[in-house]
Amino acid sequence: MTTYEREIYAIINTSHDHLTVEQIFAQIREKYPKIVLATVYNNVNKLCIAGLIRRVSVEGMADRYDRIRKHDHLVCRRCGRLEDITFDDLTDSLRKMVGAPFLSYDLQVFYLCPDCREQINGNTDP
Repeated sequence: MTTYEREIYAIINTSHDHLTVEQIFAQIREKYPKIVLATVYNNVNKLCIAGLIRRVSVEGMADRYDRIRKHDHLVCRRCGRLEDITFDDLTDSLRKMVGAPFLSYDLQVFYLCPDCREQINGNTDP
């Protein structure tokens, strides 16, 4: 693994957020000010292909990147907030339904986050 790959891997695996390439670029530039955005894109793609990080794609939003640890996502349909959630493992159930082996699954549950619900419904506190 190259120096940049190690640093990007560390940034993604220590973050509690789901970072875009631009956010990763901003963080890595603090340590390596001469790095260019294309280098970050290339290294993020290499890490994805190697299966060391995962790309989280939500229609209409920039791709975000996440650690591999098994978990699913709640996605706010209004603001795009992306949060980790862990459901019971569905692998066995899905395997029975599919009737054949599969490589992986990525579950995204779309909802309205508490902040967006409050904005829509107005503040209900006295």
